[in-house]
Amino acid sequence: MKAGSWVLCKSRVGESVQSASDPLLIREYCPSASGLFADCWTERLGQDSACSCVPVLQDHLSHGEHLYSAQRNPPRRRIASTSDDNFAFSPLAATLSLASLSAGAGGDTPKALLHTLKLNPMERDGEPDRIPTLLQQMREAVAQTVATGLFIGQDFHVDPSFGSQVKKFYNADVKSVEFSNTQATKASISEYVTGSTGNKVREVLDTVDPQSQLILISAAYYTGQWKLPFNASFTQEERFYVDKYHIVQVPMMVRSDKYYLAYDPPLKVGILKLPCTDGTAMLVLLPDEDIDYTSVDEALTAEVFRRWVAKLKKTKLEVVLPRFSVEYTFSLKNSLPTLGFTKFQDSSADLTGISKTSGLKLSEALQKVVVDVDEQGSSADPSSSSLFMETLPPRLTFNRPFLFLIYHEATKTLLHMGRVVNPTTK
Repeated sequence: MKAGSWVLCKSRVGESVQSASDPLLIREYCPSASGLFADCWTERLGQDSACSCVPVLQDHLSHGEHLYSAQRNPPRRRIASTSDDNFAFSPLAATLSLASLSAGAGGDTPKALLHTLKLNPMERDGEPDRIPTLLQQMREAVAQTVATGLFIGQDFHVDPSFGSQVKKFYNADVKSVEFSNTQATKASISEYVTGSTGNKVREVLDTVDPQSQLILISAAYYTGQWKLPFNASFTQEERFYVDKYHIVQVPMMVRSDKYYLAYDPPLKVGILKLPCTDGTAMLVLLPDEDIDYTSVDEALTAEVFRRWVAKLKKTKLEVVLPRFSVEYTFSLKNSLPTLGFTKFQDSSADLTGISKTSGLKLSEALQKVVVDVDEQGSSADPSSSSLFMETLPPRLTFNRPFLFLIYHEATKTLLHMGRVVNPTTK
């Protein structure tokens, strides 16, 4: 194993951590010295908690990585490639919000949109509510903080059945606004998002086009409620290497405990699982020092994600992870053409199920995601971790750009995902 790879080394807190190039140190942890994570056993999740929405959740996962992943063909690079900075995206919130639009679509628009969302295999003749019901089950099962709001101009009369349907299945709200009064509309949208996310997500848009007819807003918030919380009294400032030329000081959390760990040799990336009390878990992905994180972005697929989860193995470990908060806003509408759906761009989408008033067009569809990671999350329970175990475990330090995937353990549904390039910025 060459120096600089994603390896674990024993070190006391406060001491500099060297790459484990010493073969004796490697053998002390792994006698084979051929890789710290070889021959991992398979962890099976959700064996006793399957539900009828599992197939749709797995398709939803596939949709999520399809939107997120930057493909090898540069013209097809997706959302993640729109920025080289911190980034966050919620496949869960995106699916629910765009599916709510399909509920108000007519003609061939709903079929095309469901195909884009990878939900069309769930369709059954004579069961028009099958997909909405499955998505409702998914939403209720994962219990995440997500909000979907449809803001429609006052000139358009909303079909009452549409409003009741999207509220029932997607917990979405339809609001009538006066787009010509841009400040009042912006305030109305901000008030809705803030109230729907417990004051966690704010200011989704900067300006409002007075010519708008319909704006779809998708918001999501996540904070880890760790089963193994960090002790804030152990948090200390350490270096984080943004790139070869930029180093920042960040508050690094630390805990020694038994964690689930894996390593992907082809991609040269390590995978750490941080379980949460609400049935979710975060996979934190640390590429080797000589690997660009974008290569992991490009390789991320549903199959790769499931392979990582299956390879996780429990081991004693000292985890050093920076506190971070990521906020990201982007246009779902502008992302859809890269997936082959252009009806919102060329104004051919049929939205007569939302309003019978002719000419309704989707002006914008925005998503804002906020992910906060600190010592406790929302848990008030004190940490029981100790820095002074009888035998110091290997240390894993996230001191360079990394990625994260947040998923529902019972169904392996991907909920939120993103990357942290610089923990000192949002």
